[in-house]
Amino acid sequence: MDAISSARFEGRTAVVTGAGSGIGAAIASRLLAEGARVEAVDVAEIAAEAFGDGGERARIHRADVSDEDDVGRVSGSILASGPPDAVFNVAGIGSTMSVVDTPLELWEHVFAVNVRGTFLVCKHLLPAMIERGGGSIVNMASIAGVVGLRNRAAYCASKGAVIALTRAMAVDHVADGVRVNCVAPGTVDSPWVRRLVEGAGESIAELEARQPMGRLGTPEEIAGASLYLASDEAAFATGSVLTLDGGLTAA
Repeated sequence: MDAISSARFEGRTAVVTGAGSGIGAAIASRLLAEGARVEAVDVAEIAAEAFGDGGERARIHRADVSDEDDVGRVSGSILASGPPDAVFNVAGIGSTMSVVDTPLELWEHVFAVNVRGTFLVCKHLLPAMIERGGGSIVNMASIAGVVGLRNRAAYCASKGAVIALTRAMAVDHVADGVRVNCVAPGTVDSPWVRRLVEGAGESIAELEARQPMGRLGTPEEIAGASLYLASDEAAFATGSVLTLDGGLTAA
């Protein structure tokens, strides 16, 4: 991390959902390294020592982002200390089925976490950001929301909805000083992806072989792109979809 960018978030507050592992944990850790105070939200318990150095600036919340009561409770706790400067909506789940094979309950659960969760967090935190005069929101989409992937019907549809929601929010709130962008990762080597792949009877080696770069992305690479979009360096970006997929959608 160079000297120019190492303190981009000094004195700022950021909310990160899905902060317990993978991309969310990498974003939270990078924010702390760059001087931010982090409100870390996850449906599972997050260990107090999860973020290492700088972790004393992290406040941990347990909440299900698909549950409005949970989101309202956590938002109230966060806003008691003031509005956040940045919000990273990372919490999400996947599926490995076609439309024909997807049970209705699974379809609704994927949308509840990926789409409703993003909506609810924004709905509860945006008013305070607007009143304060602005801020930045970064939503976690996927290349699955841009191109079709086999046996990922609910996941593709939900991430397409996240992209559309991002663009709608960007237009609605540009005059309020709130920038809204999203990151669309390709396949990232994270615990969540490994569980999903194993459940589908696939292998990491097979996924790597499909990538033009011959490897998967890392949570830290996605974190770097996410922080860029939330930083002042991306002041002219809103409604953008930043793709990081190792060339997969270009091939």
